[in-house]
Amino acid sequence: VQLQASGGGLVQAGGFLRLSCATSERTFRSYSMGWFRQAPGKEREFVATRSRSGGTTYYADYVKGRFTITEDNRKNTVYLQMNSLKPEDTAVYYCAAGPQVVVSDTIDSDYPYWGQGTLVTVSS
Repeated sequence: VQLQASGGGLVQAGGFLRLSCATSERTFRSYSMGWFRQAPGKEREFVATRSRSGGTTYYADYVKGRFTITEDNRKNTVYLQMNSLKPEDTAVYYCAAGPQVVVSDTIDSDYPYWGQGTLVTVSS
């Protein structure tokens, strides 16, 4: 299973970015896919997930209302639209996938497949 994450960059507080996670059709259609992040000196933490069917999403409280998971099934790609970014959102963001993960699973070790990280830096 390959996950290709992209879209990170430098943005001012209050700005926005969209991260992308491209994968195979099989993974896209069969696996729950989520986003985690790891800030410098901190543990990796859950951000958001989307269910295998794509019909259900789940967000961490600290991003709810600001971040949105969307998808393009023609491109087998899941996106993380991040609005109203804050300096505390600065982190390396990782895309993850799992065939037996429920959408509300926030534990990173439950996701067997990971993409490379993409760095998001929010300046104040």
